[in-house]
Amino acid sequence: MLVLRGRVESYWSGPGGGREVLALAYPLILSQVSFTVQTSIDRIFLTWYSAEALAGAVTGLFATWSLIALFLGTGEYLTTFVAQYFGAGRHERIGPAVWQGIYFSLLAGLLTASLAPLAGPFFALAGHDPTVRAHETAYAGVLMTGAFPVVLMATLSTFFAGRGQTLVVLLVNLGATVVNVVLDYFWIFGHGGFPRAGVTGAAWATVVSQGLGAAAFFALMIRRRYRSDFATLAGWRPEPQLLGRLLRFGLPAGLHYSLEVLAFSLFMLIVGRVGTDALAASGIAFTLNLIVFMPMLGLGVAVSSLVGRYLGADRPDLARRSTWSAFWASLAYMTLCGLVYVLAPRLLLAPFAAGADPASFGAVADLTVVLLRFVAVYSIFDMMNVVFAAALKGAGDTVYPLVASVVLSWVTMLGPAWVACVVLGLGIYAAWITASAYVVAIGLLLLRRFRAGKWTSLRVIEPPAAPGLEAVAEA
Repeated sequence: MLVLRGRVESYWSGPGGGREVLALAYPLILSQVSFTVQTSIDRIFLTWYSAEALAGAVTGLFATWSLIALFLGTGEYLTTFVAQYFGAGRHERIGPAVWQGIYFSLLAGLLTASLAPLAGPFFALAGHDPTVRAHETAYAGVLMTGAFPVVLMATLSTFFAGRGQTLVVLLVNLGATVVNVVLDYFWIFGHGGFPRAGVTGAAWATVVSQGLGAAAFFALMIRRRYRSDFATLAGWRPEPQLLGRLLRFGLPAGLHYSLEVLAFSLFMLIVGRVGTDALAASGIAFTLNLIVFMPMLGLGVAVSSLVGRYLGADRPDLARRSTWSAFWASLAYMTLCGLVYVLAPRLLLAPFAAGADPASFGAVADLTVVLLRFVAVYSIFDMMNVVFAAALKGAGDTVYPLVASVVLSWVTMLGPAWVACVVLGLGIYAAWITASAYVVAIGLLLLRRFRAGKWTSLRVIEPPAAPGLEAVAEA
């Protein structure tokens, strides 16, 4: 008993221990939970609207997010820059770094909006039911047009997350979630003087709520004490070298996020060839999977922040300890969630069934119950993917997770899923076997990379100028 107590105390206390990790992570986890609730309510409302609207929104979101995620992941990578500058005690460099992210977000938003007219032709290639295709096109077109506030909100949150002020991130995200849910109700069904817009209303609710969240982050960031301590206004000038480093390290991180979303978007398009029921069931299963996955993204941000901070302070031992602390905490959480998926699937489906047509939803529910068993199995490895990829990215090792994800997604998931569903006609369960194989493989591979330890020598920030050089520059 004393030995067990000593091990628990050793895990829990001190720098990089479980207490520090969870204290930093819990607001970020709750922020992601709020996004999960927002997305789930959005899907529930669309289920009540029509099954075709739900299927179209799911594939529309996956396909659009594969592009937006490129820029979102790049902007969010500023967490590592902020954390390493903060750990190194170079606070005056934090404001300029965030401003480079603002400029990047603006350019990303303009580029994404310019591609919005291509949404229709893209979904025409998928071969889905015409009604579903119309919903896909409408949903994707709005999100692409309004991508700038989505990317900007994520980028500005890094100013707080990288320095450990994660409670601010939580409060702003909760406010944005409340706005989104209220606007969903009004805009999807046509209440309160809003038009009955279906998937279009759901998409606009997301854009508007993210815009308000971005405005809140910016207003907080330019308060007087932050202007003084972190140059949040004085650092507005473009710095090509700093922006170049953000792109050098951030774009692979964004591409990793983006191409992984793209892989699952293509996977959903393949599933759509099986049938509308299979597509709707997969959409619900993935939505319920967010209950597990999105909180892990919050934990991943905390891991990147702590790894970056301790590497900035030249303490790779504490960076490693922080990662393992996060791993053990998330393993317990994942095990509990997996049991719920297996033992109480009908309870999880009850909100979706509440407003749906019982005749049409019955077959979808039966399929979803089986798919949730796949989710329960692969969630453990999905957690490993998130935690160890976050640690590698917090150091600056962003290329390896990208390459591993791209290769494995095609070799273990997309190629086999196409053969199984389209060529051999084996059905939805064969497709989900390939998706599970991908998640298991990428989790194990990133664990191996982390244990190798090469990441401990990496840094994303520039070395401080030597005192003699600073004097010459001033002269």
